[in-house]
Amino acid sequence: MNSNSEAQNMRVIGIDVGTTSARAGVFDLDGNMLGHSSHPIDIHEPRPEFYEQSSENIWEACCRSVKEALQAGNVQAEQVVGLSFDGTSSVAAFDAQDQPVSISPTGDDRWNIILWMDHRALEETELINSTGHEVLKYVGGKISPEMVTPKLLWVKKNLKQAWERGTRFLDLTDFLTYRSTGIDVRSMCTTVCKWTYLGHKNEGKGEWAQDFFQSIGLEDLLEGDRSGRRIEAMGTRIGGLTAKSAQELGLVKGTPVGVGVIDAHAGALGLLGGALHGKEDPQIELERALALIGGTSSCHLAVSREPLFLDGIWGPYYSALIPGMWLTEGGQTTSGSLIDHMIEDSQAAVELKQEAKAQGKTIYELLNEQLLELGNGQFDPELTRELHILPYFLGNRSPRANPDLKGVISGVTLDRSRQAVALKYLAAIQAVAYGTRHIIESMNAGGYQIDQVLVCGGGTKNPAWLQEHADITGCQLHLPREPEAVLLGTAILGAVAAGVFETVPQAMKKMGQSEQIIEPNPQNKNYHDKKYQAFHKLYDHFVELNSLLSEGSK
Repeated sequence: MNSNSEAQNMRVIGIDVGTTSARAGVFDLDGNMLGHSSHPIDIHEPRPEFYEQSSENIWEACCRSVKEALQAGNVQAEQVVGLSFDGTSSVAAFDAQDQPVSISPTGDDRWNIILWMDHRALEETELINSTGHEVLKYVGGKISPEMVTPKLLWVKKNLKQAWERGTRFLDLTDFLTYRSTGIDVRSMCTTVCKWTYLGHKNEGKGEWAQDFFQSIGLEDLLEGDRSGRRIEAMGTRIGGLTAKSAQELGLVKGTPVGVGVIDAHAGALGLLGGALHGKEDPQIELERALALIGGTSSCHLAVSREPLFLDGIWGPYYSALIPGMWLTEGGQTTSGSLIDHMIEDSQAAVELKQEAKAQGKTIYELLNEQLLELGNGQFDPELTRELHILPYFLGNRSPRANPDLKGVISGVTLDRSRQAVALKYLAAIQAVAYGTRHIIESMNAGGYQIDQVLVCGGGTKNPAWLQEHADITGCQLHLPREPEAVLLGTAILGAVAAGVFETVPQAMKKMGQSEQIIEPNPQNKNYHDKKYQAFHKLYDHFVELNSLLSEGSK
């Protein structure tokens, strides 16, 4: 690392592309965010469960966010010594001239990205899983329609012209590093987690399972530049910003760019540094820690020294988060989106939104106040004793690994009042937390010893969400000093690419720290243990009813 005097003036940038916005954050080398900015990005929905985006729209939002973040932090472009990108695991298509290729049934080249949450490839997912190929061992036993391989198989089968025109298919993160440097380097994180690249093969350099792609009729994905020729670990310096991208971003030509990661994985990098402080053996400590990155969906990431094969939990992925360690990844397809749906799917929602705006509060603050009123001045989780939610409104990512599952609400009445909305809101928070408990229990049964959860995302600003997750999982909840952990994690990779840290764990330990710990309340354990049983029974009954109605059907 450089001298203290030099380091004090150095800045790094993390650029995050989530589902609905692109954001940028400027950090010093102690992990303090000096300035940030965000811009919305477009989502196109030509058919139900078809979700598409535009690479140009995303790049423009990134550029605007970086320029404004520099300005907000009073940072000069010359101070920035490195940057990196993260993005949702969405796939972008380009032709031989690097022009967008439509993956949309509309044929409009503007829409050249299939978004992660797109479920158009359900048939292709079933086909891939029917092969029983060895690569499926490294995605939790079943591939998901959220992953890239089924999506590209759908494109080949349904949009033949797009498949023929497409000479380069990139994970969103890899598109961003390619666009910024002009050098096509794919991330070990994106390719191992979403493209079935086997990172542990070839002495840790990785390799494609060519017979797998042949078995599903997608062997031509491995031709030319379609899946990339060079795959590197996160934080590896790809090269410097081109003159064009530097101008568009408001930075200096040649500024080092590091290999990026998926957005949730960036959050894990920003969080897990909090588990390393004062610890002699970081690998052992990391096996006790879970990074929970909340948002529209939620991701649950943990790393181990040895590969752990867990049914319904994605992975194990080699070197996909911490180089040399194995990553396993649980997740909930609907988490924040479920909580918002319970609020918005009510007559009182409009009134609540208007009141929140008038009072300068969030709608969650108003509902938390309502819960306190219903609990006679105390937060009472037992208000939902007769109200239960199965949160699989867009299927279950893990550990059931079934994209066809549906949500269930039990115990509703004709009540349309604000009180009724507050109860559904609380039940939704609890349902998401029970899903997290289910994931943690599955991980611990498979070899982990998770007893601490490091969290980031919108839920961390909500005391009801935090306490329910602590009480229901029985784990300590660690809140990071820097709440924008995703941006911090990506900035950490920029710092490694710049050479100011030798390894990713060194940068994590220096730049990422926990600030607050929330302990489980033992008084609520008995109630949540019983309601967790009800959570599983609700699933069993749903499966039983579906089976009953499918018997003898045409």
